[in-house]
Amino acid sequence: MIIILPSAREDLANGAEFYESQSNGLGTYFLETLFNEIEKLDQFAGIHPIVFGFHRLLSERFPYAIYYLTEADSIVVKAILDCRRNPKWIRERLRDE
Repeated sequence: MIIILPSAREDLANGAEFYESQSNGLGTYFLETLFNEIEKLDQFAGIHPIVFGFHRLLSERFPYAIYYLTEADSIVVKAILDCRRNPKWIRERLRDE
């Protein structure tokens, strides 16, 4: 089971809002793409490198990373962050989780 925490859902909403402001429909495409990549974690969770204490899946289409943990029978998505952010900010954001 994949659990997307509220903070990660907020990250998705913020990203979609940004991309929608760039081009009509791009926000929807962003969400579809990221949700498809998250769904793939059912098959591939745990194979991604650990960065800042979390597994990190890089999006194929957008400069975003999906940070997650594997727990017993579930995959917990903690954050979905723009890779263009300062790594120090990303580390601090993940530490708050």
